[in-house]
Amino acid sequence: MNIIRFGRRRLAPVLALAAVTILASAAASSGWNGKQDEARFQMFANPAQINCLKASDNPYRQPTVEVTVDRGDDNDTATLRLRNFQPGLQFDLFTVQNSNQDADGTPVAGFANFGLAWYQSDIHVSDSGRATVRIKTILLDQIFGFDPAVGLGPTNTFHLGFWFNDPADAAACGFTGVTPFNGDHQAGPLAFITRPDAQTTLGPLCTDPTTSDGTVSCNP
Repeated sequence: MNIIRFGRRRLAPVLALAAVTILASAAASSGWNGKQDEARFQMFANPAQINCLKASDNPYRQPTVEVTVDRGDDNDTATLRLRNFQPGLQFDLFTVQNSNQDADGTPVAGFANFGLAWYQSDIHVSDSGRATVRIKTILLDQIFGFDPAVGLGPTNTFHLGFWFNDPADAAACGFTGVTPFNGDHQAGPLAFITRPDAQTTLGPLCTDPTTSDGTVSCNP
């Protein structure tokens, strides 16, 4: 057997180099638990409300929402960037079980409801027509809720959506009534929502779909 000996002064640099190499390799890998470190996706306007979302001084510029979700060790951070909105609008952000849009943007046939919904944040559009919102919670691949009292088993909410906080802000687009999507349950209609993946049919907060017994689910 060959035994390699290092003096104390030579051993420390070698160990340091090895540690740096290991850390660099880990950083270059696919991230926490073999998963991607970041998810990027868009949200899409509710076509019925688009004219109530646009800035009145420049109605030809389409409102946009870009989302980045960074995976963390204990929880994740989602950043939403809104651009080209009517200044002063306020919205309420939720994670939801179902989207009312298919992957290509067409309305879901026979859409019933958004399913399980979790209130995540308020959104306030500035005078410049922009807003940046950050939420920090469990999001990627694992977000779920359940309630045994009503027979609701663990249910994922892999979509993001936000609703007009004030129903009056959507009245010019034909909206009447209220929805429950704010703190006092007197919100307006859906403004923006994510779409499912065309192949998996899952929302973008699932980054690791898996198939078993012909059923697509998300690998937590």
